[in-house]
Amino acid sequence: MKDTQLPEDSTSWSQDMVRSTLPERTQDGHKGTFGTALLVAGGPDMPGAALISGLGALTSGVGKLEIGTYRETIQSIAHAVPEATYVPDALVQIANGSHSLTSYKAIACGPGTAPDALTEAAIDKLLKAPHPLMLDAGALSARSYAKRSAPLILTPHAGEFSRISGYSIEQITESPGACASAFAEKHDLTIVLKGPRTTIAFPDGERFQNPTGNAALAKGGTGDMLTGMMLGMLCCHDNWRHAVLNAVHLHGACADEFIKTRSPHTMLAHDIAGLLPEVWKHYE
Repeated sequence: MKDTQLPEDSTSWSQDMVRSTLPERTQDGHKGTFGTALLVAGGPDMPGAALISGLGALTSGVGKLEIGTYRETIQSIAHAVPEATYVPDALVQIANGSHSLTSYKAIACGPGTAPDALTEAAIDKLLKAPHPLMLDAGALSARSYAKRSAPLILTPHAGEFSRISGYSIEQITESPGACASAFAEKHDLTIVLKGPRTTIAFPDGERFQNPTGNAALAKGGTGDMLTGMMLGMLCCHDNWRHAVLNAVHLHGACADEFIKTRSPHTMLAHDIAGLLPEVWKHYE
């Protein structure tokens, strides 16, 4: 698939763009000002996904974070993420309609969740919620999407994008911007196509490439961290597009900061949360 309408060298979301769009933390604000986020993540065999994405959200501007996960996952991560509150067995509660979704400013689902019937049933409910919704990892599947009043953001890597879109890996590798934009416009959603130069394609055809990041990010868990960061930034930004773009940029910028003094072989996903406060301050 050749990109005949949009150049493959999409506009770069630069440092100056980040600096001009990062929100201020108002002095008279409180946790309600910056919103409550719901993160549906983790499972009995992948509790770390909820931990990592939770750390990403908590360090990215959210006022309050609720992590929806399995009871056994809560027991294993609550000591490491004590700032969050928890929704036990969230997928079941969301799927059967017993957990209200009205109070959230933004919702993310997928890190560490199984791509099974329960997840799909919960996503059906989440898609009807009137808030920005981000789907990642186990929440990504080939499905149709009804038009939503709020943004819908999918964050696949190339393999996941091939599975949900029908494009081959070769097509995606050759023309990532064209594939991402075509899918985004067709389904009226935003695609964050993760890779060496992550492509962000919006449903109206606007498209950006991210200039930050390096091979240190080629490790399990870094995508979970990005999901969390994007969720937190959706809560503290007034403009949701800026939240998406700034999260991707700062995620990569943390990896760039890491390799200034350390080997890219050695970075762990949770290192990003430790680096973010200093990196973010550099952009303010």
